[in-house]
Amino acid sequence: MESNLGKLHQLFDQNFLEYTSYVIKERAIPDINDGFKPVQRRLLQTLHNMDDGRFHKVANVVGETMKLHPHGDASIFAALVNLANKGFLIDRQGNFGNILTGDQASAARYIECRLSPLAREVLFNKDLTEYDESYDGRMMEPLTLPAKIPVLLLQGADGIAVGMATKILPHNFCELLEAQKKILRDEDFEIYPDFQQKGLVDVSQYDHGNGKIRCRARIEELNEKTIVIREIPFTTTTESLIESVERAAKAGKIKIHSIDDYTAEEVEIEIKLARGIYAKDTITALYAFTDCEVPISPNLTLIRDKTPMTASVEEVIRYNTEKLHRDLTRELEIDLNRQLEKLHARRLEQIFIEERLYKDIEEETSVKAITDRIFTSLAPFADQLIRAVSDEDVDRLLEIRIKRISRYDINRQFKEIRAIEKEIETIRRHLTDTVGFTISYIDSLLERYGKFYPRQTEIAEFTEVSARNIAVANLNVGYHRESGFLGHTIKAEDEKNDLSVPCSEYDRLLLIFSNGLYKIMPVAEKLFVGHELAWLGKVDKDLIFNMIYRDGAENLVYGKRFNMPKFILEKEYRLFDEHPRSRILLLLTGEDKFARISLMPSSRAKANAIEVTFSDYLIKGPAAKGKRVSNRVVRKVVESAGRATVAGKQNLVLPGLQAPESVPPEDNKDDDE
Repeated sequence: MESNLGKLHQLFDQNFLEYTSYVIKERAIPDINDGFKPVQRRLLQTLHNMDDGRFHKVANVVGETMKLHPHGDASIFAALVNLANKGFLIDRQGNFGNILTGDQASAARYIECRLSPLAREVLFNKDLTEYDESYDGRMMEPLTLPAKIPVLLLQGADGIAVGMATKILPHNFCELLEAQKKILRDEDFEIYPDFQQKGLVDVSQYDHGNGKIRCRARIEELNEKTIVIREIPFTTTTESLIESVERAAKAGKIKIHSIDDYTAEEVEIEIKLARGIYAKDTITALYAFTDCEVPISPNLTLIRDKTPMTASVEEVIRYNTEKLHRDLTRELEIDLNRQLEKLHARRLEQIFIEERLYKDIEEETSVKAITDRIFTSLAPFADQLIRAVSDEDVDRLLEIRIKRISRYDINRQFKEIRAIEKEIETIRRHLTDTVGFTISYIDSLLERYGKFYPRQTEIAEFTEVSARNIAVANLNVGYHRESGFLGHTIKAEDEKNDLSVPCSEYDRLLLIFSNGLYKIMPVAEKLFVGHELAWLGKVDKDLIFNMIYRDGAENLVYGKRFNMPKFILEKEYRLFDEHPRSRILLLLTGEDKFARISLMPSSRAKANAIEVTFSDYLIKGPAAKGKRVSNRVVRKVVESAGRATVAGKQNLVLPGLQAPESVPPEDNKDDDE
């Protein structure tokens, strides 16, 4: 039983690994060599096989591609539309959808496509391509295409495999090729993303293609009551952006009167603002609360040597540049060999005809004798030939017709041979400086195609937009003491005991209870906090608290100052030691605060009241004990010089206290900690 179970586990493990490997290498992750996933490579190879310069029905292209691609036509059609809309390798005719609005393409039977001139020039070379059998063995398909431009970084890629994913951002055509030239010259370079949707991008955290970027829409202030969005961020459409604006408006984060989409060939979304709202503030809110700013986290995962790996942008473009150098060198070598063979054949033919060697075989009666005679006749001219004469050369000479010999033009033949020799000289000169030849090749691509691909997205550095700082205070958190509930759906009891605070959903609230307990919590709809809430306000790091409290264990009153405490959300802290009789007597916020403390009358005392100036107290931590106010019994504590209120924070003034029955004798020491 255990043996069978082990075999079953082994079977599952093996099959899962095979499936994982297939999905990673054969479907979802692009190859570093040509930048394509298998479906894209098969699609482009099919277009190359069908290419006659004219447009083809997309439905026909999809059908032909299915001879190489073992999956359904839907994935092929989606890949074709995606490649065509990137605007580099496939020319379109018909409705291929709209990347700005998110509109879908028409059915495959209504639209047409063909390879672009750029694709014809940089993607295909039979001499450099390694082929393998297709899934059914009927055709041959390329393992990778010999791409002469860094397609992977040019077009970008998205893919989700098993246990990994890739998100490679597109880059600018001209900047990529200029970076390749700098690599060949051993110069430093920088390369950053560029998007068809235009907009603005902050690349300060790009981290070589594996960090984070922020994309923003380009927003114009038409006038103080009208905003127009002209460009949108990458990964968004006008439809998704409008939906995000409407959601923010519905949630009360921004206030607009109307939003209209006039997008055609260019983006134009017009936003009319509500009464009392102005464009400058709303633009900031759009970046904070809508898809007018989106963060993107790229992940440059690719296939290299049949193995998935994560690379940097610099590594990818250096690899592609080295590959381009190797491929162009191989092309030169192949072309040189072809030209040499062509020159050899022309010179052989020239000697055979001009020297009338064909007359030497007229008396021969057998094939062997004829062949031997030709070898013998050509021997004196060996120094004029590129290589030794072969049997194939002799067969080619014997196939020359008498009609061609009779019309042989010596001058024309001389010019053609001279042209071939010049071509060979040029190729050999290029082979002596293959780096310079590669740079010249890149320059020729830039000259012919660079003008069609200017940078679309502006690189900028954004200031951080804090949603918490610009959020509209559209909520009013109230406290109902009788029920003990707090929240933005709770209405305060009355104006006299009002502890309500206007705030936004991003704010944090500080709750201080009369027994010295305090905690910080997020804005809630409705929450039970008890009946002893003494102070309620928003967290403000600059806030100063002035407090007088009674220590129940000692029956003495202390005063202290402290600033906004540091906290862990919803964790309970204490301002003084817990005791059933310990209570806050007065709590004020802000600077320049004063208190009047009424003491139990005494015949020996000169005065029965004390004036406390809180600015005389040092600012300590929230848990510090503070400074003893008096050894005498305190009857009542009130704020002097008027009641003070800080916006968004409520000052607590508790009613006077009854004197305790007895007071322990204490010295007049300073207990400030």
